[in-house]
Amino acid sequence: MADDKERAEALLPAFKLERILNHDQAGRRVSLLGHIHAQPAVVVLERAPFPDSGSYLSTIPSTLQWLKNLGANDVYHWYLASSGPGTDEPHPDLKINLFYPATEKHITKYSKQRVRVVNETPQIYQDYVRPFMGRQRDNGRLTWMHNIINGTAETEDVIYRTPVGQEDKEGFVLLPDLNWDRKTLENLHLLALVERDDIWSLRELKRKHIGWLHDMKTKIASATIQTYPGLGEDQLKLYVHYQPTYYHLHIHVVHAALEAGTSQAVGKAVGLESIISQLETMAGDDEAGMHLATLSYTIGEASDLWKEVLEPLSKQVN
Repeated sequence: MADDKERAEALLPAFKLERILNHDQAGRRVSLLGHIHAQPAVVVLERAPFPDSGSYLSTIPSTLQWLKNLGANDVYHWYLASSGPGTDEPHPDLKINLFYPATEKHITKYSKQRVRVVNETPQIYQDYVRPFMGRQRDNGRLTWMHNIINGTAETEDVIYRTPVGQEDKEGFVLLPDLNWDRKTLENLHLLALVERDDIWSLRELKRKHIGWLHDMKTKIASATIQTYPGLGEDQLKLYVHYQPTYYHLHIHVVHAALEAGTSQAVGKAVGLESIISQLETMAGDDEAGMHLATLSYTIGEASDLWKEVLEPLSKQVN
């Protein structure tokens, strides 16, 4: 048995790469074709999960061999980093987001919590959820978005923007999302922030907005394709979140090959094309809209919306 183990362990160092077969799972796994002792071999490399050891995790921030800041805006900072030996051309193996100073909202969002499924009727939205949204918008959590929209932050990252203040209520700005490493094309993740401030979420979208949504979709796709050659429009997915983290309409743009995580899962992400189609087929005049629909989504038990609004409502029903 010991000989078999030694022979097996001696195989991998002898691997000679011929070509990359695939790069998937948001860049966490790569499949390689090569040979070992003149025989074909396939190696699949996958990043192992982080351990639960506090003593190990506590050393990571102070022992990074290489660190590059990708940007900063308000309390948000994001980096590429290498935890391995330093070289002249480091290969980052960590994408790091820093929230500092962190609020209770940040702590809650990134804490493990049980998830509930909610069926939000038009009445629940109008009587309970929309007033909650208004209270959240008044607490200063949109500062980072306003910095981008007003052109006072992340200006060097902007991919496309309509002239500030010149598009009336149809302007927007497009730039990389802080969760993208800005290198791996199949992990592409951009964010389009609308300039207007009166649409808090997809709930405010109405039939009268159909033309604007079509136009914005076209401009987003065109700007993305021009910025990243080799991409086709049919390789892009555009969606919005409901419930969103921030109550100011913004559209996510990702590569079609990006494997769906929690943020793209059913019960969180709603395709922009689906929203447009629903509005186009909705009965009524131009004021008919998404506020008239019942929406189902998932929500964590630690979120303020669940604790303050939806949980008390669920107890009333039961």
